[in-house]
Amino acid sequence: MGQSPRPHQIPVVVLAGFLGSGKTTLLNHLLHRSGGSRIGAVVNDFGAIEIDAMAVAGALGDSTVSLGNGCLCCAVDAGELDLYLDRLARPETGIDVIVIEASGLAEPQELVRMVLASENPRVVYGGLVEVVDAAEFDATRAKHPEIDRHLALADLVVVNKLDRATDAERVLRQVRSLTDRAAVVPATYGRIDPEFLFDCRPSEERIGQLSFDDLHDDAHDAHGPDGEAHGHAGHLHTGYDSLSFVSDVPLDPRRLMRFLDSRPEGLYRIKGYVDFGAHDPRNRYAVHAVGRFLRFYPEPWAPGAGRLTQLVLIGSGIDAPLLGKELEACRSDAPHTVDEHGMWGVLRYVQDPDEPDPGADDVPGLDSEPLYDPESEPLYDPESEPLYDPESASEA
Repeated sequence: MGQSPRPHQIPVVVLAGFLGSGKTTLLNHLLHRSGGSRIGAVVNDFGAIEIDAMAVAGALGDSTVSLGNGCLCCAVDAGELDLYLDRLARPETGIDVIVIEASGLAEPQELVRMVLASENPRVVYGGLVEVVDAAEFDATRAKHPEIDRHLALADLVVVNKLDRATDAERVLRQVRSLTDRAAVVPATYGRIDPEFLFDCRPSEERIGQLSFDDLHDDAHDAHGPDGEAHGHAGHLHTGYDSLSFVSDVPLDPRRLMRFLDSRPEGLYRIKGYVDFGAHDPRNRYAVHAVGRFLRFYPEPWAPGAGRLTQLVLIGSGIDAPLLGKELEACRSDAPHTVDEHGMWGVLRYVQDPDEPDPGADDVPGLDSEPLYDPESEPLYDPESEPLYDPESASEA
């Protein structure tokens, strides 16, 4: 039986940060700048009155799951969160990305573990975004020293309210010193480019649901909360860089893994498809990387399709030309160099569809542990049946 493409997976982004850092402001900004994409949200207030949920409910309607009077990482287990994710990830909802807005007192690492433990084949971990209040950073760090640990876990750090900080450059330098290769993005009023977090779809109206673009009010966006006009200053200034890489020559899996294992500070997202040529002539490999989280998805080449590697890299402060040269160095059109061990590095990050995701225990996105252990599996044989069967995965 032939393979069919894997089911579309919705990224689940964990949005964390201490009280007052600007998480809800950032989420509302994403809603207004979604570019036609549909955002579902799990909003978790700490307290009986769900203020944050009220702030986004008008935009999201029935695409919101609200959890009040408790901290999500303490009050809900992984199985319960899976129920909420299943509700939002149903195909009929048309949702493109799910954002879990944690309470200001949540433990980010536990939330990431819960997402990685999800048994829903329609979702995939989309990264941990930590929001920092630049104006109150010193005071917050003195009161909550655990912020250092949170920053070290983050895939993307949004340093918010920079316009109110007395020494913005010092805060940015200090935050960067506390992260582990995460992209650090300066912001005011929570304004970051949504492309950092998800693929913005072309604006379109979908029957039966409110288009988020309808919520956008240019007149309102041209003014800050103080009511004063900001003009161009109100637009997106995140300093993010992107690189598109296309190759009609297959990539060598060992070289690519060396590139991925050494990816630089600030490189937040990698997405696309890789052709490994004779190393696996039957499949192309979709790649999904957020921060240090990495996963490959083998899927069969479409009959008659051109065989290309197509990758997009997105980050903050990255050297795009240098990364392009490093990817060029991964090209190899020498099939005689293929051996049975060549794909092992890639296969470490292919989840066996018959096994539960080990991320619930190991948090591979945070400690770089592989999702797949080749030593526990037979040697890869390019002439055997493909390792991954999306049909069986979707039925599991």
